[in-house]
Amino acid sequence: MTAEEYQNGQVLLIDKPLEWTSFQAVNKLRWEIKQRFKIKKIKVGHAGTLDPLATGLLIICTGKQTKQIDTYQGQIKEYTGTFTIGATTPSYDLETAIDNVFPTEHISEELLKETTKQFTGEIQQKPPIFSAIKKDGIRLYELARKGETTEIKARTVTISEFEITKVNLPEVEFKVVCSKGTYIRSLAFDFGQALNSGAHLSALRRTKIGDFSVDNAASIEGFIKSLEVE
Repeated sequence: MTAEEYQNGQVLLIDKPLEWTSFQAVNKLRWEIKQRFKIKKIKVGHAGTLDPLATGLLIICTGKQTKQIDTYQGQIKEYTGTFTIGATTPSYDLETAIDNVFPTEHISEELLKETTKQFTGEIQQKPPIFSAIKKDGIRLYELARKGETTEIKARTVTISEFEITKVNLPEVEFKVVCSKGTYIRSLAFDFGQALNSGAHLSALRRTKIGDFSVDNAASIEGFIKSLEVE
């Protein structure tokens, strides 16, 4: 592709690596495109944040395609991952240390699969306190890291599929298909409570956004190499 094609607008499918922020991925690709084509300015943005501890599909738009970001963000998402049953963390994932442990002796594969039914269809979900949502102009995770608490309103999200794919307690693997705005970390926490236990998210991978699949995505290194041969 040429500099002009990137500026006219491209949709890039990237498989985000673990521990990278979505912002870092966008900045890296923008810098590489500018270096390769010796251009001073190009718009680059992503269509839906992935947490640093998540991997998988990141849609990155360049040039005029950045105007379509909202369209891509609104599409349904598919995730796979792992819940660890019997313990919670303040962030609902591995960003923070375990704060409470719970019994798991009563939990069977049958109970796990039956409990998923409570979380399919339209549900009310509270975002985690460790999230980028703003309240009174301040991101919630900034409050959380100061040890401050605040009331978070529940919102309606839609989970069209919630499947337990493997059970090896305390780890439970899953697949979820859901609407924009769904927090899989919150699902982990709520799922643990519904089991009369606790749970946190210990692995997450986004596999699809609408018709786009991570199977067709390039690694960041792969994308950079493709630039070198263009």
